[in-house]
Amino acid sequence: MKKILIWSITAALAGFLFGFDTVVISGAEKTLQQIWNSSDVFHGVVVIGMALWGTVIGALFGGYPANKLGRKKTLIWIGVFYTISAVGSALANDPYTFAFFRFLGGLGVGASTIAAPAYISEIAPAKDRGKLVGLYQFNIVLGILVAFLSNYLLSGIGENAWRWMMGIEAVPAVIYTVFTLSIPQSPRWLLTKLKTKEAKDVLQIINPGHIPEKLMIDIKNEMDNTIPNENIFLKKYRLPLVLAFLIALFNQLSGINAFLYYAPRILEEAGLGESVALLSSIGVGVTNMLFTLLGIFLIDKLGRKQLMYIGSVGYIISLSLVSIAFFLNWEGNSMPIFLFMFIASHAIGQGTVIWVFISEIFPNHLRGSGQSFGSSVHWVLAAVVPSLVPVMFATIGAGTVFLIFAIAMVFQLLFVAFVMPETKGVPLEELSKKLLKKQ
Repeated sequence: MKKILIWSITAALAGFLFGFDTVVISGAEKTLQQIWNSSDVFHGVVVIGMALWGTVIGALFGGYPANKLGRKKTLIWIGVFYTISAVGSALANDPYTFAFFRFLGGLGVGASTIAAPAYISEIAPAKDRGKLVGLYQFNIVLGILVAFLSNYLLSGIGENAWRWMMGIEAVPAVIYTVFTLSIPQSPRWLLTKLKTKEAKDVLQIINPGHIPEKLMIDIKNEMDNTIPNENIFLKKYRLPLVLAFLIALFNQLSGINAFLYYAPRILEEAGLGESVALLSSIGVGVTNMLFTLLGIFLIDKLGRKQLMYIGSVGYIISLSLVSIAFFLNWEGNSMPIFLFMFIASHAIGQGTVIWVFISEIFPNHLRGSGQSFGSSVHWVLAAVVPSLVPVMFATIGAGTVFLIFAIAMVFQLLFVAFVMPETKGVPLEELSKKLLKKQ
């Protein structure tokens, strides 16, 4: 179990870079808009949005290297992309060069949402799979917290503070890349490539003294029931496809990425000063991390559905309060409290569950493609929604924006109640059979 934990943590560090890369722009975006004198549309779509569209491309096509090269090699390349992106963004002197390097970082983010959860789910025992895959989400929120803290500490060092904010990511990116060289390939991926001896060697490291014949037979039986070169869009895979689509859709309709990218701006809109808004952003990061830890602790005890119930109710209450606060012009300390409630609801529900759930519901030979589909839905919306935020705030107002998010979360609650299955503690191969039988 010790080796599984070390390998899981190493793969999950891709999530740290995901979180850091996603949020680090929040400390620099207003400065960059002023330096380059960008319109709200250009700033949202190009300066902010190119990283997000890079993430979409990474999510759309990341399943290919994850299936072809394997999870391990894909994770290594992700680290290389993050490193180049951090250095290039820090040295950029115009918005187009900046956007190009941010695009490369986005490719790393998108691919990491496929390779890391797939890798961890394939090495983890069923009883611990939720919390081990949950380490990826914990690292995302840890990266977010460190990015908020880094932005705050670097914000006062002068006119080039934004360069340091963007470039500091190269340090953890290099460390992660080196660590990833030491992990083995996923045994389930090796078996889908008919590399039986290598898979058996890894499985015996995972469970020393146990002959992994039963698992190998289960995986072989699953492979025997598949058609060569089949894809996730066949009718028999419709249920896992719909489940991945809906959980990813609702994740972004909560407004989580819109809030994370523009946290300081939203808090300033609510009447807080710039430095207080940046400091409150650190509070957001702390809340996110603490409730993600709670979610990881509970996910294999209460199950995925129970956490989604808790998160959905919390979303509806907190987003409604944020919306009312904007409509009634409440200023002062109430807004950060409501936003912390929102972050806590996300962290213990969708934040903890999404990558675990998507990594569980597809069969072994299609897991990379299934992850790619779910991640793509997630990231297309994560690109569209935050790109529209500056314009939406300026036109329909922040209160209406948060009201739309609150209404969407009522529909998520219905999805959890009537559509979402429980996957807690079920071996991947058995889960695949159950979902196919429900067609």
